[in-house]
Amino acid sequence: MNKGVPAFLVDDDKDLLRATGQTLELAGFEVTLFTSATNALAKLDAGFEGVVVSDIRMPGLDGLQLFDRVRQLDSELPVILMTGHGDIPMAVKAIQDGVYDFIAKPFATERLVQCVRRAAEKRRLVMENRRLRDAAVQAEQGLPLIGQTPVMGRLRHMLRQIADTDVDVLVTGETGSGKEVVASLLHDWSRRSKGNFVALNCGALPEHIIESELFGHEPGAFTGAQKKRVGRIEHSSGGTLFLDEIESMPVSTQVQMLRVLEMREVTPLGTNEVRPVDLRVVAAAKVDLGDPDQRKSFREDLYYRLNVVTLAIPPLRERRDDIPLLFAYFAERAARRFGRDAPAITPAVGKYLREHDWPGNVRELSHFAERVVLGMEPAATTVTSTSDTPPSLPERLERYEADIIRETLTSFDGDVQQSIAALGIPRKTFYDKLQRHGIVRSDYAGKR
Repeated sequence: MNKGVPAFLVDDDKDLLRATGQTLELAGFEVTLFTSATNALAKLDAGFEGVVVSDIRMPGLDGLQLFDRVRQLDSELPVILMTGHGDIPMAVKAIQDGVYDFIAKPFATERLVQCVRRAAEKRRLVMENRRLRDAAVQAEQGLPLIGQTPVMGRLRHMLRQIADTDVDVLVTGETGSGKEVVASLLHDWSRRSKGNFVALNCGALPEHIIESELFGHEPGAFTGAQKKRVGRIEHSSGGTLFLDEIESMPVSTQVQMLRVLEMREVTPLGTNEVRPVDLRVVAAAKVDLGDPDQRKSFREDLYYRLNVVTLAIPPLRERRDDIPLLFAYFAERAARRFGRDAPAITPAVGKYLREHDWPGNVRELSHFAERVVLGMEPAATTVTSTSDTPPSLPERLERYEADIIRETLTSFDGDVQQSIAALGIPRKTFYDKLQRHGIVRSDYAGKR
C-alpha cells in the first residue's frame, strides 16, 4: 500500500531519527533522513510526491519554520510535526495554519504510521488531480478524442491517415461515444476544413422532410414550398456531410442517397436539373450494419458503398483508464461554464468512476461531471467504505434495481414511455426511482 511512497523525516536526535525511520521503512515507506530542516528543505520541490515528518524544537531552522517554508513551496504538501513538550496552544495554532497533524512524544509507532499513511493518501490524490488537470488542459489545447489508452492512440493515428483523403467513412459506436467528434475531426484535419461541415441526424426527421433537407427543393415542389432551398448535400459541397444514425434513414431516401454517392450529383425536388457536388460523406451508426439482423431494412448495397473505411469507437467501459482524464477535462470545462472551482476526484467519485459501466458513454460522463461541479451528484458525496464487509441484501437489491433501470433506458434510447412500459411501473414511481438512484434520463437519449 505504501511501497515507494517517499517520506522525509527530520529530527536532530540521531538515535530517535534512526528508530523512527526504521518504523516507517517497515511500514513500506521510502524514508530519507535529515538531521536539519535546512538540508531537508534543499531537497524539496512542489513535485514531491510524499510526506514531511519533522520534530519541532531543533537548532537553526525549527519545525514550525520548516512548515512555513514548505507551505510557501506547496500549500498542499502534508507536514506532520512531532514534539516532546506537549505545547497544546502551539499544536492548535499549527493545525489552524495548515499542518496536517501534530504528534506528541512519546507516541505509539502505529499512531505515527497511520498518520503518515493518511497524509500519503491525501498527497496521492492531490498529485493525481494535478496531473489530470494538466492533461485536461493539454487535451483542450489540441488533443481531441481524449484518451491515453492504446485503442484511442490507434484511432487518432487512423484519423490522421485518412483525414486528408476524399474517402467516405462509416463510424460505428454506441450512443454517446463521440461519433460526431470523429466526423468533425476528419473535416478539421482535411483540406476540406475551409468548406462547410454539415450534420444531419437521420433519425430526427420524418420521411417527407428528410428528402427536402438532403436534396433541397425548388418553389412549388410540394405544398408549402414557397422558396428555393439548398439541400444539406449541396450545401456541404467542398466540405463534409455528416449523416448521423444513418440506419434510421427511410428506404426510399436510401435509394436516392446511393445514387448521390455513386454519381456525386444531386437533383433537388421539383426540378430535373442535375447539379454536381464535391462530396465527402461521413456516416455514423449505433448498430452493426454488417450484421443483417441489426441492419434490418437498411440497404445492403448502400452499406457496402459507405463501408470503404470503418472506424469503430470503443465504449467507455472498454477503456476505463481514460475515464479519470475525461472526467477531469469535463469538470474543468463545466467549472468555467458555471463559474465554480473545478472539483478534485475524491475517493467517492473515484470509486464511482471505476465501478460504473457508463452505458451513456462519454456523454453520460460529461453530464456526471457537470452535476459534480454543481454539487448535485449523490455519488460524489457517498462515503466510500474501507471495510471488507460485503454489501447488505437491501444494498444489493438497490444496485440491482438501478442497473435494470439503466439497461432499460439504454435499450430504448432514453424514451420514457417505452421504458415505463417495459418496467411495468407507474410514471411517478419511475421518476422517484430515477431521483433516488441519481439516474439522469437525458444521458441515455439517442438523439444529439
